[in-house]
Amino acid sequence: MEFRPHSALWAECGTTKKYKCATMKIIQEEYNGIVCVTVRGRMEAQLAPAFEKVIKDIIASDRRCLLFDLSALDYLRSSVLRVILNAVKEINSKSGQVVLCCLNGYVKEIFEANPFKDTIAITDSVESGIQALQCTLNAA
Repeated sequence: MEFRPHSALWAECGTTKKYKCATMKIIQEEYNGIVCVTVRGRMEAQLAPAFEKVIKDIIASDRRCLLFDLSALDYLRSSVLRVILNAVKEINSKSGQVVLCCLNGYVKEIFEANPFKDTIAITDSVESGIQALQCTLNAA
């Protein structure tokens, strides 16, 4: 199955990386300084180290705006949640921002129950997430 960008905003995307295993797929795209990480499938505990490496590589490359598109994420373990929360902490310390978008079902329940939910921007769409992050880029 071919991946299609979420919107016209991503059509000009210069960089796309894909990571795949039997139960999960991670797609990393970049658009004008915003990195979008789309996660599809089930994010089991044994996959957390691979996911963490992808995120740490993004942070190490001095990116300050990170968008997680979780629309196709069916399930996640606490170890994966910890990776996302650590990314928020590290990027916030660099005066950046992390936005989660398109949460649904079980994943949405997990984030709504999390005591750190007030420190993470959550939007309903990729487009609104991009807009929130563009404000961060423009303020820099």
